[in-house]
Amino acid sequence: GGLSLAAFANAKSRNTGYNPALIKKQKEFYKNAKLISKYKRSKKQLNQSDGPPPLPLPNPNPKEGVDANDAPKLHSKKKKRVAPSLKDEYEKKHAEDEKAKKEREAIIQAKREEQEKSEARRKDLREKMFKKTRSGQPVMKYRIQHLLETALEISNK
Repeated sequence: GGLSLAAFANAKSRNTGYNPALIKKQKEFYKNAKLISKYKRSKKQLNQSDGPPPLPLPNPNPKEGVDANDAPKLHSKKKKRVAPSLKDEYEKKHAEDEKAKKEREAIIQAKREEQEKSEARRKDLREKMFKKTRSGQPVMKYRIQHLLETALEISNK
């Protein structure tokens, strides 16, 4: 049970749409189109920057508002006004961030110093609690002193 000879021939001759030569041609066409559009864009930009700026026509009716030729000038003025304010905002935000960063660092430094003090205190207490006499017996002076201090702290609370 395989395919008949006619069915096999029809399956082989059917167009699958895969043609490497055609695909290569299309890729080249799109590549060229892309290059041409880039060239046209750059040429247009050069023409705009090289040409003299358009002269504004006097507005016969100043009460009517802004002329279409005057509109680009107003936009450029607004942009120039916006730029310094953005710069000021950036500097202000940067200064605030810097201030917050210094405050965080100060808090972290204070916590670190507090930890170091408490560690030193605990280490000192530990050394005193584990002190031994020459015969190897614990020194009771520091242990009793510690018990008295804790009893006083509890009674004060």
